[in-house]
Amino acid sequence: MRYPLPCLFTALLCASSLLQAAETLNVTSSERATPVLELFTSQGCSSCPPAEQWFSRLTHSPQLWSEVIPLAFHVDYWDSLGWADAFANPGYSARQRAYEQSGGIRSVYTPGFVLAGNEWRGWFGGEPLPLPRTPTVGKLNLQLSGNQVHLSFAAGNNVPAGLTAHVARLGFGLQSKIGHGENAGKTLTHDFVVLTVQQISANSGNQWQSQLQADPRGERQALVAWLSAPGNPAPYQAVAGWLPSAATIQP
Repeated sequence: MRYPLPCLFTALLCASSLLQAAETLNVTSSERATPVLELFTSQGCSSCPPAEQWFSRLTHSPQLWSEVIPLAFHVDYWDSLGWADAFANPGYSARQRAYEQSGGIRSVYTPGFVLAGNEWRGWFGGEPLPLPRTPTVGKLNLQLSGNQVHLSFAAGNNVPAGLTAHVARLGFGLQSKIGHGENAGKTLTHDFVVLTVQQISANSGNQWQSQLQADPRGERQALVAWLSAPGNPAPYQAVAGWLPSAATIQP
């Protein structure tokens, strides 16, 4: 089929615009470490929906991404108690146990909050989120080009050796109808859900590259990257941003 030249030009322009949208993500942290707020949660836990509802309010915070990066890790140790969480991952349970082993938290439970590497129990008392003043560590840059992720770190002084990079895809507006367990009969909505996490070994000069894993779930998505030192799960520096819609749905 032959198209008139004006129509063909319009089609090519639209395709180019979509491709550009899919390839455009470039965010850089400040020199101070960006605090990461981690929520360990489960669809099988009756105490978790209120914590997740509070967590979802952070989507409207003017401090989102620049001053706080929320991550919701769905653990799997509730799965055998009546309901298997569709977002649960044994690696997320292992991350929470690693915090216990490193002294960041006192015990493993849900809902459990970790703020800047340390247990935070203020949510249970209705306290406001205390964003800590973090040290100056250097700027972390995250670029997404198509499905290729590139990280670069302009490190400050006294940087730990052997930093490892992690890249997580987050899903928002995810709904689940719970059929069994403590939340049976409820429809739960989740935000900041960690859908995938990739660990990347460093190239020379604090550079990391990888192909982003595909996962189309969520009304919208974000991308988070953080660096960690060996033997310490706490993020050393982190950066995040919203994914363009075209990048959210790409295969």
